[in-house]
Amino acid sequence: MTGPRAQGDVAPIPGIAWAQVRSVLLAYWRMPAFVLISMGLPVMFFVFFGLPNVGRSLGNGIRLGSYVLASLSAYAVSNVVVYNVGIGVANQRARKLDLLQRATPLPAWVAVLGNVVGGLILALLALLALFAVAALGGVRMGAGTWFTLLLWLNAGCLPMLGLGLAIGYGAGPNMAPALASLIYLPMAFASGIFIPLRQLPTFIQSISHYLPLYHYGQLAWITVGAGDETLARALLWVALWSVALLGLASRAYRLDAQRKFA
Repeated sequence: MTGPRAQGDVAPIPGIAWAQVRSVLLAYWRMPAFVLISMGLPVMFFVFFGLPNVGRSLGNGIRLGSYVLASLSAYAVSNVVVYNVGIGVANQRARKLDLLQRATPLPAWVAVLGNVVGGLILALLALLALFAVAALGGVRMGAGTWFTLLLWLNAGCLPMLGLGLAIGYGAGPNMAPALASLIYLPMAFASGIFIPLRQLPTFIQSISHYLPLYHYGQLAWITVGAGDETLARALLWVALWSVALLGLASRAYRLDAQRKFA
């Protein structure tokens, strides 16, 4: 007759964490349409709006192709962490996977980390696909610029990740897609992601400087020489919004856990 499993029989945290990340990636693999839309839209937008203008100049040595690439790169990453991560978490909650995980040795924070890392891997793939199309289409930047753009967009996406997690833990699977679109799409337009800010109405320009996606986009635009603020200012705003939105996500997570497990 065997007794309870000893503590040493439980897999180490790194192994559990990787298994959780792998399960998230497999879940994405089983939803190819959703994933292809997330990865394909930025590429499609670049083909339509970036490729025809790759050689045009915005002045000051800035190529329009590089500017469009920077904008759509910010869109590619933020789109994944808001929609795929946020809606993915809402769907997991609807399928009661969080209840199932509570019955396993899986720490709650590892489950959250798995969703985050899985989403960031998908965002990285979306970014690399966009970079490949842009490079093949004639966008020419130094290796350091490509790397810096990749680095800032992945490291600076914490505010948008917080927004996605807040939606995922605060809304159900039916409401999450609508809520994400209601918040994210107007913010993207008002932040100058789809249309250059100077072409938007004055009142929208006046509020854009307070939006997290605007300052996240600045990290990309600064990298290609088209930023409207200093890197230090952009990073400060990104840090402040990271604290605010990750705090909101943490609050939504705790309220959801209290409803289910208290």
